[in-house]
Amino acid sequence: MTMTAERQSTLTHEQLRFIYDRMTLTREFEERLKKLVDTGLPVGAVHYYSGEEAVAVGVCAALQPTDWITSTHRGHGHCIAKGVDVKPMMAELYGKVTGTNRGKGGSMHITDVTVGMLGVNPILGMGTTHAIGAGISSKVLKNGRVTASFYGEGASSIGAVHESLNMAAIWKLPIVFVIENNGYAQSTPVEYAIAVPDLAIRAAGYGMPGVVVDGQDAIAVWQAADVAVRRARAGEGPTLIECKTYRYHGHASADNPRRYRTAEEEERARAKDCIKRFREHVLTARLMTQAELDEIDTTNSALIDEAVKFAEESALPEPWELMTDVYVPETGVSK
Repeated sequence: MTMTAERQSTLTHEQLRFIYDRMTLTREFEERLKKLVDTGLPVGAVHYYSGEEAVAVGVCAALQPTDWITSTHRGHGHCIAKGVDVKPMMAELYGKVTGTNRGKGGSMHITDVTVGMLGVNPILGMGTTHAIGAGISSKVLKNGRVTASFYGEGASSIGAVHESLNMAAIWKLPIVFVIENNGYAQSTPVEYAIAVPDLAIRAAGYGMPGVVVDGQDAIAVWQAADVAVRRARAGEGPTLIECKTYRYHGHASADNPRRYRTAEEEERARAKDCIKRFREHVLTARLMTQAELDEIDTTNSALIDEAVKFAEESALPEPWELMTDVYVPETGVSK
């Protein structure tokens, strides 16, 4: 699928602003974070989302504020797309008490249930199991909520992921499964590890629709997600969407991608940059103005400046914080 004026025409101006705003805010967050980490900021393992912004934002543009998402170890983009404030996100990465998890979780545990973000998850593919719980809740409570569950092409072969797909299908749960196929499971090329050309083919085995989209085209992602979300909300069950995308940096902050891919390959991928393509499209179609886009860029740059300042000025957790937010098995109580 590619961008066309016909498909785009169903998007409101507010949605177009949302897509550009969240994609550029995510890119600003990730690139600033990479600079900080490269200069020695001790934040632990970080998995950058740069290059994949169209997937998270395109999907979340089709969701309602009350809907839920589950995430992966590469979850900053999912968080921002769903509305998590970048200030406590950055503070969490600094290990500060003002962080989303009070400085206890770091990059791979950022959570904010108040905006429907059920948690970044460091265990491969396990966000799908959380989505099953959320989906069952929606069905039992009849609250109309839909859950979008993101995972990578590497996780797509994990047993628990297949169990989740099967359970969602037989119970017709309101879930949209989103595969972010960025071509590499850490350093393993997708064509080496998976026998089929498109992972969406696997949806047929569970009796659900499977769709392949260009993950560098935010509007194509939105279109597929919009259909899937409407289908889920109507009680028709889950959909599997495979987004072909690309991560610009290594698997994690310490990974050198030059060990397994070439500079030429990266250049070809960057030539199809999702933000650049969206910007060119809305300008050519006169859907947004240059001034409007530039204003969003300026605002988001300032927001990241404020987030870094907030994180740097926030306090570290006190030692007694070790005993808070802890589940006590003997009593079944969280302190």
